[in-house]
Amino acid sequence: MAAGLSGVFIMIKGGRISAHYPHKVENSKEKMTATSDFKEVNESYTLAEAVKEAQRCLHCKVPSCRKGCPISNDIPDWIAELAKGNFGNAMRIINNRSNLPAVCGRVCGHERQCEGNCVLAKKGAHINIGKLERFVADFDSDAGLTHEAIPEKSRGRVAVIGSGPAGLTIAGDLARQGFAVEIFEMETEPGGVLMFGIPEYRLPKEVVRREIKKIANLGVIFHLNTTIGKDFTIDRLFAEGFDAIFMGTGTGVPKRLDIPGASHPAVRQAIRFLRRVSLSENGYIDRGEVIVGNGDRVFMVGCGNTAIDAARTALRMGSAEVTVVYHRTIDHMKALRAEYDDAVAEGVKFLWNTSITRIEALDDKRLKSVTLTSTDGTEEVRPADHVVMAVGSAPASRIVDSTDGIDVDDHGYVLTRENPYGMTSRKGVFAGGDVSGRPATVVHAMRDAKMVAEGIARYVDAIKLLEAIGGENTDTKG
Repeated sequence: MAAGLSGVFIMIKGGRISAHYPHKVENSKEKMTATSDFKEVNESYTLAEAVKEAQRCLHCKVPSCRKGCPISNDIPDWIAELAKGNFGNAMRIINNRSNLPAVCGRVCGHERQCEGNCVLAKKGAHINIGKLERFVADFDSDAGLTHEAIPEKSRGRVAVIGSGPAGLTIAGDLARQGFAVEIFEMETEPGGVLMFGIPEYRLPKEVVRREIKKIANLGVIFHLNTTIGKDFTIDRLFAEGFDAIFMGTGTGVPKRLDIPGASHPAVRQAIRFLRRVSLSENGYIDRGEVIVGNGDRVFMVGCGNTAIDAARTALRMGSAEVTVVYHRTIDHMKALRAEYDDAVAEGVKFLWNTSITRIEALDDKRLKSVTLTSTDGTEEVRPADHVVMAVGSAPASRIVDSTDGIDVDDHGYVLTRENPYGMTSRKGVFAGGDVSGRPATVVHAMRDAKMVAEGIARYVDAIKLLEAIGGENTDTKG
């Protein structure tokens, strides 16, 4: 750990992650019963099923599935190994491109990416690549097959701000290349959106913790409950001896719609609602602090994956009725069709070509109704207890405001350059993932982060070379 830095951190001791977390709340038996439906909804393959599915692969000479994967995973190669029962080899091939296979196997948009590009998809019989990737990752972890060597940390020191998909990818890639990496995370546990933004029924948190342990096993140190821009600054990190700093802080500030009544306390933000549910499920807060649920009539504004996640979560928290309101048609929704189908099967209702144009309060704590206006001008008033907004988010400005020389665009996204890829206008400070405005999903954030990792490695190698040859003007930090 860097000299002078403190805070909650986790590191490997004897092959295990030791951690110092805040006291967890013992939630009631009633709460546990109410949320029992958070069990993962999609079952894994058995070993026999996985091998049989892998054997259906045609091993195309020009694999379109690989072209459809944002991180260019060598899909036919590891599927071929899986088909022969070589699970360790399959995992090794996957690890060459992905730091989070158990996550990607569950939450990637396979229908629009690898599986959607499979040649067998034309016949409606694509290889279930995501489910196979999930099987390989889970099998490898359960069997303890993979043990990566920890390379000597001699190439330089890198600080990573944020432990979401981008931050974890940067850390894993650079640690494997011989960099000493430390992650600074403001939450009680690492994982970012993987831990606090994607519901348990889609991505079990033990799976996330398992993937994070793999990153920690590479020698990466995690500082928890540590906010950069508040507890420490960019300048302080450079003063502590870091050669480069990566900002992977995501977009944590929800966007709002200008609707009469939208400032009422019963109007919630989807990303904050999902975070509270995750905190409750993991014992950090009491069930009563989640607010939404308990027979409520809930209206969800937006139709991306976050909106669908929040809608299905609201049902699991005990809401009587959940309705997604979207101003366009089903063909324009950003959510995956599979997620929509699951939501409908669970009882979520959808209103297309419709917007909420007014929110009426019953008192200072409860809502009375919402006014729904369709694109043809028809209005309808319906009773409502909560409205949840899922209309996008923007970056927080805490780091930028506390640091000189980091430029942002008109929307607050950090501006970066192409060479070295990902570096901001502040020398030695890099950014990637949602905070730079590029990615849209977990795997897209990973793809961007892998490119930034290459940029960081090139930059640090260059400044180390200049220092070694005693070149002039080698003040490269800040």
